[in-house]
Amino acid sequence: MRNIIYGINLTADGCCDHTKFSGSEETHKYFTDLMRDVDLIIYGRKTYQLMVPYWPEVAKKQSENNTENEFAQAFDAIDKVVFSRSLDNVEGNTRIIRANLAEEVLKLKQESGKNISIGGVSLPSELIALGLVDEFYFLVHPIIAGQGRRLFDEIGLKKQIDLKAIDSQMLKSGCIALHYLKQ
Repeated sequence: MRNIIYGINLTADGCCDHTKFSGSEETHKYFTDLMRDVDLIIYGRKTYQLMVPYWPEVAKKQSENNTENEFAQAFDAIDKVVFSRSLDNVEGNTRIIRANLAEEVLKLKQESGKNISIGGVSLPSELIALGLVDEFYFLVHPIIAGQGRRLFDEIGLKKQIDLKAIDSQMLKSGCIALHYLKQ
């Protein structure tokens, strides 16, 4: 069975609002490396519309720095699924699924292939609460935001989820990369 992995940027006080930090070459390299073992990305509508068409355009035009261009190429090459009831159309190698989140994700996990990556906040929170996320990659930035969106703000957990620390790494920027497995 394929693993579902969740990678997200967080501030030191747990904020995951993407407007609270800026991407660096080091950050983009971290997530590019994470994508090398992924052949499917699952998003909700909001995150999909943040990522597409921006990154596919960067991949096509090679309009950013080398590290961002490399991330864009890796991102653009991966198939995507968007869970949305309101999105009318998608671009490129993306398809829409409208219902049965748990059932559809279980089907995707059972297909052969590499890891499945999830992104955003709402959809991953739902999948974590359903026990469907296997690995967590938290990139903690040396910032205290003091406010902003946090995981599970909209969806509470019914029970605690225990994680096993697999790896940690201090980046030159001061970010700390944490890798956990669900126990």
